[in-house]
Amino acid sequence: MDMKLELVPLPVADVDRAKAFYESLGFVADVDVTPAPGVRVVQLTPPGSACSIGIGSGLPVYEAPPGSVRGLHLVVGDIEAARADLVGRGIDVGEVQDVGGGVKYAGFADPDGNSLTLQEMPWRTGDAF
Repeated sequence: MDMKLELVPLPVADVDRAKAFYESLGFVADVDVTPAPGVRVVQLTPPGSACSIGIGSGLPVYEAPPGSVRGLHLVVGDIEAARADLVGRGIDVGEVQDVGGGVKYAGFADPDGNSLTLQEMPWRTGDAF
């Protein structure tokens, strides 16, 4: 049986501010709907990803404290280029850390404090990426 992780909810305090931030990273806003009074659902997908993040309001899935998600990994083929791109977009990204075996990380956070990590793994390049 196949199972695909396709949506990770992120708790945020301000949906419009969070949406603008993730769009500034290059995420595509696939969904932005108000299906009922007081309910908003926004789904954003990183370029090249099959998994999206979900932000919104008015549903229990969005009730966790804003900024409580830690360590979402954005896997990239070239961490130096990805970091430079984000820094060029005005994002405060930490320095690249080589943790051994060719695995590298660089962290940053969204406006609410949810943390994200760029991750490069040498065996996940080319066709394997």
